[in-house]
Amino acid sequence: MATSLPLQISPSVPEEPTTPYKQYVYAYPHQKAYRLGQDRPLLSDLWAGERLDALSLYVHVPFCEMRCGFCNLFTRTGAPQDVTRGFLDTLERQAGATRAALDANGTPRFTLAAFGGGTPTYLTADELVRLCDICENVMGADLKAVPWSVETSPATATADRIAVLAERGATRLSIGVQSFIDEEARAAVRPQKRTEVEAALARLKEAAFPILNIDLIYGIDGQTEQSFRVSLDAALSWEPEEIYLYPLYVRPLTGLMARRDKSGELWDEQRLRLYRYGRDHLLAAGYRQTSMRVFSRIGTAAVDGADDSNINEYNQQAGMVGLGVGARSFTTDLHYTTDYAVAVPEVRRIIDDYIATPTEQFHRAQWSFRMDDDERRRMFVLGMLLESDGLRVERYRAQFGTVPQDDFGPQLALLAERGWLDDDGGVLRLTPEGTAWADAIGPLFFSSRVNEAMASYRDR
Repeated sequence: MATSLPLQISPSVPEEPTTPYKQYVYAYPHQKAYRLGQDRPLLSDLWAGERLDALSLYVHVPFCEMRCGFCNLFTRTGAPQDVTRGFLDTLERQAGATRAALDANGTPRFTLAAFGGGTPTYLTADELVRLCDICENVMGADLKAVPWSVETSPATATADRIAVLAERGATRLSIGVQSFIDEEARAAVRPQKRTEVEAALARLKEAAFPILNIDLIYGIDGQTEQSFRVSLDAALSWEPEEIYLYPLYVRPLTGLMARRDKSGELWDEQRLRLYRYGRDHLLAAGYRQTSMRVFSRIGTAAVDGADDSNINEYNQQAGMVGLGVGARSFTTDLHYTTDYAVAVPEVRRIIDDYIATPTEQFHRAQWSFRMDDDERRRMFVLGMLLESDGLRVERYRAQFGTVPQDDFGPQLALLAERGWLDDDGGVLRLTPEGTAWADAIGPLFFSSRVNEAMASYRDR
């Protein structure tokens, strides 16, 4: 969407980051900026004029067997089968309404799919079959023909569930391990045994998914370079195509926050030290870093697969179709979702309300954030700059008719002054130290509208 005149976006000098761990920017704007709309447009109107031949499908399954101490995701633990069955019944109704809105504007074609949550494999094998059937038979996604990612956990990566995902064509399985040391797992309020983790990984390896990803966390109480190496080497022994390294955050209404308020320079120093150690260890082991968190093994589908190069990337520019309570959908002019919360009572209430939602309500966007040219530019910059490929100036100019230096001069100047940004032949790319500070760099590009909306959000 090009504009003919330069857009004055952010003339003020941004505030210098004081901590490397301000906020993980995985999608812009954050869900805390969404509000229940006064004008709730029809989905058929929202998708009019949108490109429908390269859609992404995201299904949010809001269930887990346990809630980790660091988790602030929209999820419920221990849901009985009547709840999961009711969720799937409603999901099918929502899918029907969504498909009708897409069909009113053309023939939808999905080129990417992901099941997230929560833990999608909390669903039983039979429920996973039904979920896949909804995606294929109602939404029209060919799961065996597209890159398709699924999140799982050691306790739920059972043989029958894995068999369903393999048979239906899943191409990437991501398992949240966090630590292979039992004491560290307990310190993160994730009670699990290494024997259970290793057994789950053995089943996943036997299924031979094109990409296996293992999530690890650094910054746990008592964690050192030596103990972190134990987890790194344990993960490497399984030869996963990807390893994600996540810094530990303590967020409102989570289990760790209830225990103590972690903050301060010492914790930042620990996390930065462990990040650098883990980064260097994985690079030496033959992995390529593609963002602050993502390390892909060279010579595998995670790096070299021509058809699967975007296997773990969700399309957050436009064309994302979300299903399930907590899922987001992205069109050019509006991002929309359902209600969102973290606290257990609120999450349960929202899931119950979702299950009881009348079908006609799914034909309209409810909770939403209105995008404009300013916000689209910010989303574009964040989507590119925080990745190792960087922000291509000419691509930005082709999209918006200006250059990033005109629209975000103060932010880019600050990054350059701190030694966090290089201009590599028309590609703005974070330096290694800039990548280490990515969670502080992302929020520099938030608009005042998004910051105000997030600040006024009441955690619940």
